[in-house]
Amino acid sequence: MSSPVVDSHHHFWQPQRLDYYWIDPADPILARAFQPEHLRPNLAAAGVEATVLVQGTQTLAESDYLLGLADGTAFVAGVVTWAEMESPWFEAQLAHFRHHPKFVGIRPQIHDMEDEAWMLRPAVRRAFAVLEREQICFDFLVRPQHLAHVLKVLEAYPQLRAVIDHIAKPRIASRQLEPWAGLMTEIASHPNVHCKVSGMVTEADHKAWQPAHLRPYIDHVVDSFGSERLLFGSDWPVCLQAASYAQVIAAARENLRDLDAAAQAAIFGGNAARFYRLGLPVTDAPPRGR
Repeated sequence: MSSPVVDSHHHFWQPQRLDYYWIDPADPILARAFQPEHLRPNLAAAGVEATVLVQGTQTLAESDYLLGLADGTAFVAGVVTWAEMESPWFEAQLAHFRHHPKFVGIRPQIHDMEDEAWMLRPAVRRAFAVLEREQICFDFLVRPQHLAHVLKVLEAYPQLRAVIDHIAKPRIASRQLEPWAGLMTEIASHPNVHCKVSGMVTEADHKAWQPAHLRPYIDHVVDSFGSERLLFGSDWPVCLQAASYAQVIAAARENLRDLDAAAQAAIFGGNAARFYRLGLPVTDAPPRGR
């Protein structure tokens, strides 16, 4: 039995139907509909068998919309929705989503919030306590300046099942490693935390990036998290600002080629299946470390 190849992070959206506040209506790449039929050929060409669909705007309407899309899309194995963490009805929203068999977790768009310490607000902390108790996955969409706050959350809720999206968006275009690297090492010391090898090409120089530019950052998360806690993700269609789907997965494979076959299989599928509990057949987890 071999683990299926899983893309742990992509989006669908329909700007004509829902409000995606961060997409410029004049954007020639992103300001259009992206639906299952647009992604399917890319998955087939890359050998990707299953995916995790992730929210793209902070509304309950979009969450229900994505779960509805997942109902009719066989390759979508899980959906990460948005829920209003500061709401007194947060638990009721979670209960609503948990009725859906493909619901696997929640994500707010922390990196867009004016308050960099938003995750430490009392109401948000209460929501984290619920997620920890119910063992619901949480995606941290953050930048390096948020990582110190992430550490405080992880210290307060040590059993929280969490994943860092897009390796926390380090400043790849300017080749800057610190303080990102040191903080990511601290975060990796929390054993329940995973990290997505995703979203890197859009943090690099969009027009001149090369796979080698990503290597120091990928090497660091491999050394910090080990191959058993990394998840490949394409961040399609956001990635199209800098690279095609094929280029994104090829760059990841190029930079992880020195790992053994078991480690690569875990990063490109098995770990996502385990972390999000996707119900997919997987091989045993690779040994800890590289």
